Amino acid sequence: QLQLQESGGGLVQPGGSLTLSCASSGFTLDYYAISWFRQAPGKEREGVTCISSSGDSTYYADSVKARFTISRDNAKNTVSLQMNNMKSDDTAVYYCAARAVTGTSWYDLPCHEIKEFDYWGQGTQVTVSS
Repeated sequence: QLQLQESGGGLVQPGGSLTLSCASSGFTLDYYAISWFRQAPGKEREGVTCISSSGDSTYYADSVKARFTISRDNAKNTVSLQMNNMKSDDTAVYYCAARAVTGTSWYDLPCHEIKEFDYWGQGTQVTVSS
């Protein structure tokens, strides 16, 4: 079965850190740009960050810039999201999504401009609270 799976969510205090992982099964992530989204209760889904298939290019929403870091290890077939100095506003369900770009016309598109995805994970809850 082809799927993405997030892990690493949980409860963290304000100012704390958490690392999320996005792993694929049934396919490798090498050819895919990966994006992280989040959705808080009562709010629309928000794009948080993304990384190109090669890892050379990243993008961060202003709300997480300088606090969150996305990285990928294609050998391990995972993408990580390091979240530091977390705030209560970071509380949400976090999702990763994958779009095949290598060998397609999407390859040169900045990852944050990708609006359609091939796979979505089921999400992992992140709660920032004291």
